[in-house]
Order: sequence, then structure tokens, then C-alpha cells
Amino acid sequence: MKWKISTVIFGLLAVVAVWWGRHQRWQRLDAPSIIAEIKPLNQLATVRYSIQRVIGVREPKEPFGEESLLLMVQGDVIAGVDLADLSAEDVRYLNDHTVAIHLPQAQVLQAFVDEKNTKVWDRHITWWTPWVPYDPDLEHKARLSAIDEIRAAAISMGILSQANSNAQTAIKGLLNSLGLRANFNGQT
Repeated sequence: MKWKISTVIFGLLAVVAVWWGRHQRWQRLDAPSIIAEIKPLNQLATVRYSIQRVIGVREPKEPFGEESLLLMVQGDVIAGVDLADLSAEDVRYLNDHTVAIHLPQAQVLQAFVDEKNTKVWDRHITWWTPWVPYDPDLEHKARLSAIDEIRAAAISMGILSQANSNAQTAIKGLLNSLGLRANFNGQT
């Protein structure tokens, strides 16, 4: 009999301790504490697009003629949100278990050309100016132009909206593990 009573009392104490711990955890997680949990993620890269493009560059030659280059480019664009500027003003409690967070807008974090899979497809100088040397920087200029092109292509394909959505999912998962629900930028 004493065994059953002590087991029931121990069980009730365990339930009260768990409830108290959860209640205290919600009390301890003020806006700066939530920011402290999120900020270490820094630049949260949430999506990567791999894009292929053909880039053509033409350069006039002196006194006349031109040099042209056709480049087959493979590039990658990585987008996400930069959480470095997140502050306590960006977080507020809607109720005991729901936090409204104003995340920064997604941005392109990195765009680069995959050198291993990028090739010069064609390069020539007009036939009537064979004495004009090739421009050694023309291929470099084409690669720089390719970075801008793949960045613009990724943006037009919707990389930023996908990065926003993926960032919200990641932050929501983090906050769920802390026992909180998240509401982003006024969404319900």
C-alpha cells in the first residue's frame, strides 16, 4: 500500500515538474533569448540552383573588326537570409506559445561559375584582321558577365521566394524544438 501511494505521489511530482519546467522555459525565452538561438545560423543558405547558360561577348578591335567569344557556362546560385542584423525588435510574443518574427528578405548569398563544367565553345577574330591578337581578358570578361547572367536567371526563376519559404521552415523547426510556434512577417 505504501508502495502504491509513494508511486502515485512520485508520479504527480513528476507531472508537476514537467509542467513547471515547460512553464519556466516559456518564461525564460524572451526576445533576446530567441534571437540568441537564431542568430548563430548567420547566413542561412536555404536553396541552391544550378544553371546553364550560353554567354556571347563581342569586342571591337582597332582600327576595325571584332573579336567574339561564345562560352558554355555552368553556374550555381545560393540564396538564403542573412540573420546577422536580426534584433529583439524583430521578435514579439503573440501569446504564450506563438512568436511573431520579422525575418530579413532572402537574398542571393553567392553566385559562381563552375570552372570544371564551363567551356569556350567558339572564339574568333574577323577574318580580315588576322594580325590583331586575341584579347587575353575577353574570356575573363565573359565569365564575369556569366555570373551576372546566372544570378539574374535564378532570381527570375523564383530562387528568392523559395529561399524565404525554406528559411521560414528552418526557423519554424528550431522554434518548435523550443516549444514555440512561429508567425512570420504578419503571416498566420
